[in-house]
Amino acid sequence: MVKFLIADDHPLYREALISALQPLFEGINIVQSDDLDSTLKALRQHSDFDLVLLDLNMPGCDSFYGLIRVSQDFPQVPVVVVSASDSMDVISKVMSLGAKGFIPKATPTHTIADALQQIMNGECWLPEGKSAELKNYVPVIDIAKLVGELTPKQFKVLKLLQNGLLNKQIAFDLNITEATVKAHISAVFRKFNVNTRTQVVLMLQHLDIAE
Repeated sequence: MVKFLIADDHPLYREALISALQPLFEGINIVQSDDLDSTLKALRQHSDFDLVLLDLNMPGCDSFYGLIRVSQDFPQVPVVVVSASDSMDVISKVMSLGAKGFIPKATPTHTIADALQQIMNGECWLPEGKSAELKNYVPVIDIAKLVGELTPKQFKVLKLLQNGLLNKQIAFDLNITEATVKAHISAVFRKFNVNTRTQVVLMLQHLDIAE
């Protein structure tokens, strides 16, 4: 018997994936989530997941933040990213941020089942030919660890800051005071050991935090 968490904000895709996997794994138990909050809640409530199948673009998971949080908060649970994008830039970041595999959403069902079985056996899995290409990419794990230590609110401020918004604009967008914005920015600066917005932006370019 295996237990999976399928974290994806598209109910039709979740249903299709569940229908495809059920005949391939005897006694399978599947829990669903549709954003970062519900994903973290499910992981806190269930300590026996064999795998998490994680979509990169659910609400709250912008630009790898969901993967960072899940991988760092629950390192004992293997995470498999299932995504419509299969560029090497995305794959390299996904793997360096803690995922044990990357499965494009267009992958045939029987291949997905084989991939999940390999990952549960302690291996990593990538589409054919991608492992060789991965060697040419630089890991971004050190920066990711720092991002994973931010609170959700600090992360939202960080994204808006990187997108060039002023404190007043950030306060308006998040419905908080400018003093609160300044406090969040100060906390981010301390975390990254920098003194200016420009330094933060330069550090995060490799992680693609901005949308």
